[in-house]
Amino acid sequence: MAHIKIKKDIPGIRSLVNFRPETGKPLYALVQSLLRGVSSLTEAERELIAAYVSNRNDCTFCASSHAAAARYVYGEDKYLVDQVLEDMQQSAIGDKMKALLRIAGKVQLLGNKVLPEDIDAARAVGADDREIHDTVLIAATFCMFNRYVDGLASLTPKSKKTYETMGRHMVDNGYIFSYKVGMEL
Repeated sequence: MAHIKIKKDIPGIRSLVNFRPETGKPLYALVQSLLRGVSSLTEAERELIAAYVSNRNDCTFCASSHAAAARYVYGEDKYLVDQVLEDMQQSAIGDKMKALLRIAGKVQLLGNKVLPEDIDAARAVGADDREIHDTVLIAATFCMFNRYVDGLASLTPKSKKTYETMGRHMVDNGYIFSYKVGMEL
């Protein structure tokens, strides 16, 4: 049960942004820019960063919904998402993504854990400044979202099918703020 009076049938962050639309709208604009805006990182890679950080933060709602979105966008390579969430180092994800996910993991712990050698390692496998920047900002943003969702104990569905539906919706429609309470995200 949520810690504040929000609509009981709306899961996760959606219930919270509908509770305070004046704060919800800029949050959705930020995530739309980060996960769907112009980037040399694919949408799948950016969703994977969000899922990875959320999983490390033990935020079931965000980890599950963004992992579902990443699986949907990865298509035939969707197995990579589960590999990364289980053991990123042993996964079949490319070296550049491993380096970026290591940076994201350090941001998840504490921003100043990211060291020059982490940046150098990412650059050595092809990451550019924009990709490093976006990885850090996605990681930091999802740490905030994870704490927002779990700190107010918003509804966390248990059904894998619910998350698959959410993941497809997020990919197909983006992160568009709506006062409606259906599947709009």
